[in-house]
Amino acid sequence: MNLTVCPAAVVAAPVETVWQLLSEPALRDQWWHARTERVVPEGKASPGQVIYLKNPVGRHGTLKVETVDPEKHQIHWVLSGLGVTNDQTTTCTALDAPPVACNLAETSPSRQAGWVGCSKHLAAR
Repeated sequence: MNLTVCPAAVVAAPVETVWQLLSEPALRDQWWHARTERVVPEGKASPGQVIYLKNPVGRHGTLKVETVDPEKHQIHWVLSGLGVTNDQTTTCTALDAPPVACNLAETSPSRQAGWVGCSKHLAAR
C-alpha cells in the first residue's frame, strides 16, 4: 500500500540554520530519533551519499541522498530498511523572519517525530 502525504512544519529559526541541520549529516544526531553509524562519503549532503543509521529499537536503515539544491534549500532522500520506505523531498522556505516553513513531500508514512525533535532543537538554540 502506498500513502502520499505532504506535511509541513513551521520552525522559529532562520532558514540557513534549518538548512544546516538538514544538509549536515554530522548534526542529525542532535535532533533525529535515530543514531548515525557512518556517512559515505563524509561531508555535507551530496547526491549518492548514504547515511547508515540505527533507530532506538536497534533496527538498521539507510538514508540515501538523491538530490541537493542549496539555493532552493531542498533535499531529496530515500529512507529504507526500518520497515518503511520513505521517499521524501524537503524544501525550506523563509517566511517573515525568523520562522521557516519546511515542506516534507513524502510517499510513505510521515516521520513527524523527527521534525518535532528538529523544532525543539532549534528553539533551544
